[in-house]
Amino acid sequence: MNTSLLLSKTISEIGNDIRSRKVRVTDITKEALDRIHSMDHRLNSFITINPKAMDLAKKADEQIAEGKYIGTLHGIPIGLKDMIDTNDMKTTMGSEIYKNYIPEQDAAVVSQLKEAGAIIIGKLNTHQFAYGPTGDRSYFGPMFNPYDLTRMAGGSSGGSAAAVAAGFCYGTLGADTSGSIRVPASFSGLVGMKPTNGLVSQKGIFPLARSLDSTGPMTRTIKDNAILMNVLQGTSNTFYHNGGMTTVDNNFTKKKHEDFTRLIGQNISNMKIGIPNTFFFDNLNSEIDHSIKNVINILKRLGTNVSNIYLTKMEEFSEAQKVIIRYESRQIHEKNLTNYPNMWDDEVKERLTTHIPTYDEYKNALSLQKQSKKEFRQVMDKLDALITPTMSIMPPKINERYVDLGENKEKNKIEDNHIRRSITKLTAPTNLNGLPSLTLPCGFSSKGLPIGVQLIGKENDEALLYQIGYALEQELDLDLSIVDV
Repeated sequence: MNTSLLLSKTISEIGNDIRSRKVRVTDITKEALDRIHSMDHRLNSFITINPKAMDLAKKADEQIAEGKYIGTLHGIPIGLKDMIDTNDMKTTMGSEIYKNYIPEQDAAVVSQLKEAGAIIIGKLNTHQFAYGPTGDRSYFGPMFNPYDLTRMAGGSSGGSAAAVAAGFCYGTLGADTSGSIRVPASFSGLVGMKPTNGLVSQKGIFPLARSLDSTGPMTRTIKDNAILMNVLQGTSNTFYHNGGMTTVDNNFTKKKHEDFTRLIGQNISNMKIGIPNTFFFDNLNSEIDHSIKNVINILKRLGTNVSNIYLTKMEEFSEAQKVIIRYESRQIHEKNLTNYPNMWDDEVKERLTTHIPTYDEYKNALSLQKQSKKEFRQVMDKLDALITPTMSIMPPKINERYVDLGENKEKNKIEDNHIRRSITKLTAPTNLNGLPSLTLPCGFSSKGLPIGVQLIGKENDEALLYQIGYALEQELDLDLSIVDV
């Protein structure tokens, strides 16, 4: 199937075409559905395709013909990670337990997308209960990387990434607790934003670890990402899930509306960019290292002030993030582990039932979380952003579990060498401290696999990250056409 000219456009481009009625929403939606039916058997990105998608497209065309154009997302097919509640489609969490579950109401982010006129085209595959960065442990089967079908799309939002990279929709929502937006975005050549914790409502999204969870957009371009963030912004005081796992809270309050696109295209000269001295640059794949050095040189050429900065206790902070996720996820899944003992992926169940921290260890981890926030804020007070690699390794093969250190394979099989640690090492710190983190493509390996660079900003400074990201995107000028698989 040849790449669609309609689906290869950006959200802003196709939005203008829809608004001016150069194209019909029904034509776009049909092409998307045709492409999904033609190709997704190779990627396994969708769990559920919206059976009402064409009806919604026809309704959008009618509204636009009547002069009732809502905005840039009106008629745009958008996908959702299948951890996000939808009242008209199954929300499975990639699990057998919820394989036929239909929530009573939409998650807050879904309501926001619908109000903006977006067409929810379907629900996307996820690592079971989002508890894994590899994306190859779902009840519905593994998600495959569009750039190499033998490799991981990443997790836990692997289906969300694969669907955008393959041009099945213009953008998707992922959820991120240790890097589950940025990991698959980096592996699949996309832009992914983990917003400031609390900026996007978690209402109606199945939690993994409430102290760390965040939800954000995955797109092919920086501007498209910012357009989606404009719709998603808002806050909710507490978290809940319609399945009854946590407390229901209908107190959802939108913040004063911010335009996250407002700085895109503005000069970034004289910005202060920090490069962490250790941890983020330790043991990097050589091709990733080369690509990140190229980005740093671009930033210098654009007139930014790049300097080395010093972060302490990163290993302690990293361990604290793991303790929090282990403790909180066990609390969330306690009842389902008891009631449905045989409806689990073995690897996910093992993570939920072994190495469970004590309450004292959890309290200590929360104390370290406060320390992490304090240290990063002190560092960020003197900077506009940090720059780091998004990943330290290239996308592993499906079912690969240990980093090959070139020694005895049995010696390699220890927790420190588990693939999970390598995949989430550079993304998890900002889940702990809550800072916004943006990944964007910055190059390709010799095998044609995407490489991502991560920008970390101050709390609620997403617009500035988009400004820097856009400047890099324009300078790098990579060929990121949608992938035919």
